[in-house]
Amino acid sequence: MSAYIVFTRENTTDQAELDAYMKAVAPTFEGHPVRILAAYGTQDVLEGAAPEGVVIVEFPTMTHARAWYDSPAYQAVARHRHRGSAYRVVIVQGT
Repeated sequence: MSAYIVFTRENTTDQAELDAYMKAVAPTFEGHPVRILAAYGTQDVLEGAAPEGVVIVEFPTMTHARAWYDSPAYQAVARHRHRGSAYRVVIVQGT
């Protein structure tokens, strides 16, 4: 059953760190069965405060999603995201 990692950027605190993350994240997907479904597109906020941006990434299973997220390659890059912004990140299983 498909799984989706949803990244919601709440605010940016260090643009240089966030830029470093954006430059380095794509290669971390190599070797993982992934589809990027949305990446910082136009939002139509229906309820609540608007986030700065949203990314939705699809994997075949929760296990595949965790394998990518927990991979040494991604975790090495994620430190830039952590230093440069506040995100909410969840994995949700599809139906």
